[in-house]
Amino acid sequence: MSLLPETLGALKASPFGAPERALRSVKDELRANLLARLACGGPLFPGVIGYDETVMPQMVNAILSRHNFILLGLRGQAKSRILRALTSLLDDALPIIAGSEVNDNPFAPISKYGRTLLTEAGDDTPIGWLDRSTRYVEKLATPDVTIADIIGDVDPIKAARGGHLLSDELTIHYGMLPRANRGIFALNELPDLAGKVQVGLFNIMQEGDVQIKGYPVRLALDVELCFTANPEDYTARGKIITPLKDRIGSEIITHYPETVGLGMAITAQEAWVNRGIRVRVPDFIAEVIERVAFEARVDKRIDRRSGVSQRMPISVLENVVSNAERRALEMGETEVVPRIADIYAALPAITGKIELEYEGELIGGQAIARELIRRAADATFKERAGNINTDEIVMWFDSGGALQVSDDVSTDAIHKGFETVPGLLRVVRDTAMAPRGDLPVTTAACELVLEALVARRKISRSDTGQYGRAVQEQRRRPGQDMFGGGLSA
Repeated sequence: MSLLPETLGALKASPFGAPERALRSVKDELRANLLARLACGGPLFPGVIGYDETVMPQMVNAILSRHNFILLGLRGQAKSRILRALTSLLDDALPIIAGSEVNDNPFAPISKYGRTLLTEAGDDTPIGWLDRSTRYVEKLATPDVTIADIIGDVDPIKAARGGHLLSDELTIHYGMLPRANRGIFALNELPDLAGKVQVGLFNIMQEGDVQIKGYPVRLALDVELCFTANPEDYTARGKIITPLKDRIGSEIITHYPETVGLGMAITAQEAWVNRGIRVRVPDFIAEVIERVAFEARVDKRIDRRSGVSQRMPISVLENVVSNAERRALEMGETEVVPRIADIYAALPAITGKIELEYEGELIGGQAIARELIRRAADATFKERAGNINTDEIVMWFDSGGALQVSDDVSTDAIHKGFETVPGLLRVVRDTAMAPRGDLPVTTAACELVLEALVARRKISRSDTGQYGRAVQEQRRRPGQDMFGGGLSA
């Protein structure tokens, strides 16, 4: 920053003073930098996964069209992340009149402060610089947000200290939108904003003016306006007024990952799994965790209007690793390898992120979460095993065999228990889920096989983690879930 011009005269003589750059709007700036990035063939927004064929082309079109836009989608669909990534399309440095609250362009100031200083100092006008991170302003819309918060208000103390009339523009304490001038202003959950504030927002977008305490103030703001909203908000908590909605150039629909693989990639990127001990998450365990979210999104007992956030599998994976980490430390093991039992230990990360319909409330979040895990385990096993024969395992349980599998037993002890079940290790070997001799992954794979059989109602599993013979429909007791797992072993 020290090499950048510090006065208006020096600025005029620098590349920043070139006519095509001096008066360039922020939308033109975003457009130019986006075109350069597209020409290089690099990723548009690094870290945003799963939108290459859907959301990203619409984003490109909106920016190239110099549109204000809104991202419309359920919670946990990376809307805020996309908006924050827009800063990567801004210039590294932007010149402003030093001390300006509204980031006045030295070549075309919009505030009285900027115009006055420019008239008095001329080419000696001091220049300040903004980096791209300071040019992004984000606000969460709530019903109590006022025009003063967004646009500004008269500051009597400022008037008294400066000896100004209250009608003087110099007495204004600017709100968040004017302070975002020549940058990006992002407003989350737009429908939650009161109608009269939306009107003020529209007015300053459309006409560039606003009335503050009855005094008209004209602010020709240069801002890229971005909004987010949840479709449910249009009716449940508020609405976007028609003039404002009409002024928003592009409405871009976001979505959850379309495939399990994309979801796993997002979860792996976001989840915190690097601990002070070696962590290995088997791919099938990561898949089960991801499929829990996919199963929840199609379950009729879970409110689809609310959605199932991508934060759920991220939180579940972190909880699963933490539970396995605790066990490894207690058992003196040198690495952390999660198992299915650890996913059951992460139930709080599931139940806290699903909104239940009436039928779901009757069953209970815990029971539904367990069912989701079993369905996810079955889908994961089916993907790897197809129609592999598991009759030998089922027959052993039908003949009275039982096995206790909990999250606080060492890998060696669990593996010895699995060795007693005829055919179980053969199934794991035939599906190639675990490398030969890899005990921790083998035990996790064995537990996946048993969990899939529970989902198919061929064996049962209690809440304490005991696997046994299948429970017949007529013998189910109150409190058992649909797969036969009772409240106790």
